[in-house]
Parts: sequence; structure tokens; C-alpha cells
Amino acid sequence: MSRRELREQIFKYIFRIEFNDREEMPEQEQFFFEALKMEAQENEAQEIGDEDAAYISNKSNRIIEKLDEIDGMINKQAKGWTTQRMGKVDLTILRLAVYEIVFDKDVPTGVAINEAVELAKKFGQEESSGFVNGVLAKFA
Repeated sequence: MSRRELREQIFKYIFRIEFNDREEMPEQEQFFFEALKMEAQENEAQEIGDEDAAYISNKSNRIIEKLDEIDGMINKQAKGWTTQRMGKVDLTILRLAVYEIVFDKDVPTGVAINEAVELAKKFGQEESSGFVNGVLAKFA
């Protein structure tokens, strides 16, 4: 998988934290990868490799471990907004991007922001890309 595809899968996985307790995430991870496998079979596509699955799992779990810290950073930078008021898609994208900007030294800040904006265009509402870009600009 490309880095963009991996990032999209991480986004989809950590989105589940909005609907499940953290204690349920190991079970949700199993469901997530089963769904990916079924999707690949239905589309007659190549199944996800072990290396890609490990990357998705490891990075997603590191993000979830730092969720409170990441949310605090977002709340500090997003003037007039709190994580409780944000749309779940926008919040998940911001969490992923802030993790990459602050904690993942393998991802340049500009790449993290650009990829977040692209995710917002694909999964968010009409205004999501501008909102995500505006919040993340404060981290740059």
C-alpha cells in the first residue's frame, strides 16, 4: 500500500474510537482487519500484507495512547472550538495529523498537513478542508 492508502486506513481505524471505549479497541482492530479482508475479496483486490497491517495497527495504537495529549493540543490551538464541538470526521483527521506533526519525525509537517486536507476533502463536509488546514497551520 502507498503511504496515502495506509494513512487512509489509519484514519478509518482511529475513527472507531468515537463510537467505542478504548478497552474495546483490540476487538475493533480485529473487526477492522476482517472487514478489510472481505472488501479485498469482494473487489478482487490484493489483500493487505502483514507489513502494512502491522504499520496500521502500530501507528493507530500509538495515536490512541496519546489521544488525551493530542486533544489537549488541538483544544489549545483551535480558538473558539473544542474537540467536543468538532465533527467526528474532522476531529479524527486532526488527531492523525497532529500526531504526525508532533510525534512522528518520519513525516514532514507539510506532508502531514497536505494529507490531512486531502482526507478532509474525501471524507469531510464542504468546509472541512479549510477548517482542518486552518487548525493545522497553527502547528506548523
